[in-house]
Amino acid sequence: MDTNEEIKKIVREKYGEIVTHGKEAAQSACCSPEATTCCGPDADLTIFSEDYSNLEGYNPDADYGLGCGLPTEYAKIKEGDTVVDLGSGAGNDCFVARQITGKKGRVIGVDMTPNMIDKARENAQKLKLENVEFRLGEIENLPVRNEEADVVVSNCVLNLVPDKKRALSETFRILKKGGHFSVSDIVTYDVIPTGLREEAALYAGCVSGAMIKDAYLEEIRNAGFTNITIQKERKIELPDDLLNKYLNEKQVREYKDDFAGIASITVYGEKPCCEDNTNCC
Repeated sequence: MDTNEEIKKIVREKYGEIVTHGKEAAQSACCSPEATTCCGPDADLTIFSEDYSNLEGYNPDADYGLGCGLPTEYAKIKEGDTVVDLGSGAGNDCFVARQITGKKGRVIGVDMTPNMIDKARENAQKLKLENVEFRLGEIENLPVRNEEADVVVSNCVLNLVPDKKRALSETFRILKKGGHFSVSDIVTYDVIPTGLREEAALYAGCVSGAMIKDAYLEEIRNAGFTNITIQKERKIELPDDLLNKYLNEKQVREYKDDFAGIASITVYGEKPCCEDNTNCC
């Protein structure tokens, strides 16, 4: 089995387990994209999550606390839009997006974990939302037509995708000309020492697949997106005992500086209307 497929298998199994055992499973285990097994009892996949409860359309049954931002809050969704959520889980962001798009809009969630798709469909049925659908598929090969989406959202999922270049290419493909995305994800400000990175992955599984911020934004530019903007940035604090285990006093101070460490960012980008990358629509 190739490494990318191993990573997908690990993530799929862990997120399937979360559906079975609930939010407690997310708070007591992690999936490191660079590991061969899921991690141990001290990890917490919910450590990066933000509070959705004040957003209209929020459904607690769809919230496992697995996100690292509130992309739907910043996604500039309008009534009647078609919205695609990459890595939709149990449907949390989809239901918030549906509240904005209304009956005239359409929301499509894509997730590669069958258990999550089943749970999301169950939630949608309970809410009687006929214009929200969930499709089983991978972000690197989205089951969505060319230029089907006005808006794409994603919450702490791209960092888990092995082939980010392909995932961004697929995002570009499914967006209409002049469409846009808003994605929350985990990034690092610099190279994190190997030992600290591995243990941070035990502390919170989203760290392992995180790219350096500048490289992450460059990948987005290379995919063809324009008007790239960081809508929100929130530094993630790791405990001192974890830092002290791998860094000396000077390195700890540098790590805690604004230009070091780990952060959650919400990024906005647009698909140009014209082939010369101008917004001529």
